[in-house]
Amino acid sequence: MEALGTLFGNISSFIWGPFCLIPLLLGTGLYLTIRLGGVQFVKLAASLRLGLLKRKDDGAEGDVSQFQALTTALAATVGTGNIVGVATAIGIGGPGALFWMWVTGLLGMASKYTEAFLGVRYRGTDAAGEKSGGPQYYLERGIKGPFGKFLAMFFAIAATLACFGIGNMTQGNSIALNLENSFHVTPWVTGIVLTVLSLTVLVGGIKSIGKVTAGFVPIMIVFYVVAALYILIANVSSIPAAFAEIFSDAFTGSSAVGGFTGSAIIIAIQYGVARGIFSNESGMGSAAIAAASAQTTHPVRQGLVSMTQTFIDTIIVVTCTGLVIITTGVWNMVDESTGEQISAALMTGEAFSHGLPGEWGHWVVTIGLVMFAYSTILGWCYYGERNIERLIGRKAVMPFRVIFSLVVFIGCTTELTAVWNFSDMMNGLMALPNLIGLLILSGMVARETRWYLKNDPKLEADKVQIENFMEGRDGWAQWKSGDIVGSSHQR
Repeated sequence: MEALGTLFGNISSFIWGPFCLIPLLLGTGLYLTIRLGGVQFVKLAASLRLGLLKRKDDGAEGDVSQFQALTTALAATVGTGNIVGVATAIGIGGPGALFWMWVTGLLGMASKYTEAFLGVRYRGTDAAGEKSGGPQYYLERGIKGPFGKFLAMFFAIAATLACFGIGNMTQGNSIALNLENSFHVTPWVTGIVLTVLSLTVLVGGIKSIGKVTAGFVPIMIVFYVVAALYILIANVSSIPAAFAEIFSDAFTGSSAVGGFTGSAIIIAIQYGVARGIFSNESGMGSAAIAAASAQTTHPVRQGLVSMTQTFIDTIIVVTCTGLVIITTGVWNMVDESTGEQISAALMTGEAFSHGLPGEWGHWVVTIGLVMFAYSTILGWCYYGERNIERLIGRKAVMPFRVIFSLVVFIGCTTELTAVWNFSDMMNGLMALPNLIGLLILSGMVARETRWYLKNDPKLEADKVQIENFMEGRDGWAQWKSGDIVGSSHQR
């Protein structure tokens, strides 16, 4: 098992290294930002209003509201990466890594918009009458011929395997370890409770998941962010210096005490980008699966709603974690027992403990991590079942939900070093075909986006108005009726 873990780790290091995914992710995000006219900046306010305030498109087809699709995707992305991942990036890459997480998030919003657009544009209806879409479909339907089919199948296999790692066992393991360390709860007890809770929600499918995440995800994010803001307000005088350090170290690297030998700029970029993607999943294609279930009147509208997920995840939650770690000075704290820098696993908890009175900081991080990790399990089960449906058919969906829930128990009660490395590797393998597809299909997405926003710049048009100005557009009648070429995947 150790040798297997080392192999997975070596493959993952290459995939997430400076010569593979990092330039591809940043390059794709930058290219899409330019092609789309900086849509993530010029339409952010309107998108937030549409997703968080309006929340749904009346009369539109789909399984869940736009808001529920957004919270399902947020459930899958706001996880351990927002707590431990940020600490890892800063601990190894220095404060400058937070800057590169921001860059990844801002450019990634264009990638998230594009994949969500495509998820809705090329979605179909399965044998149970539910909408199904994502890279496992739009790569094949949008890119004709064997190459598109190969990319789609590659993604479907990678996503199915990845969901048991990053979306299941690693999350359950994080919950069990934190509850054991904080409240002395035996891991097998956590495993049983978590399995039952997961099974109760997951057997109901996307409608059940959407209802739970719509109520649960906003509460967990507000709970965590409010605690972080309390600390930042208490340390408000340190914030300007923290920002100065972040921007300076992003381009110069930094050195810290306690054996932290010095972070070159490439290390800051590598860990900032890798942990940023781990946190917000922009470019991985996963969020397009949730977007495809949304009740929306046009792919542009859901694309804009979905891109706010990355803004909330990275620009809000990740920033809160990073600033708390930096303003409290914990990022370069020395562990007195070892004389070395405090480990990343303890860094966020230590920062919140420094900033909040009594044991509150420790509890906030533990409870936050438990909520974040549990929500990730719910979101990733849906991603996995849509890919199983693509590979095997609708008949495999319910057995998959049951098996997925039972595997949570294994994650809670097993050592998972090899699984973590495997998860990183499979996440990277998901992103590769999806990013290639985004680049190939970017022309169509840009053309349709410009046309839609020209006619509905404030995103206030209703279903009838949209149908009126879209009438006659290439492919619009087919999309509206669900009669997309190659879309029938009734099994």
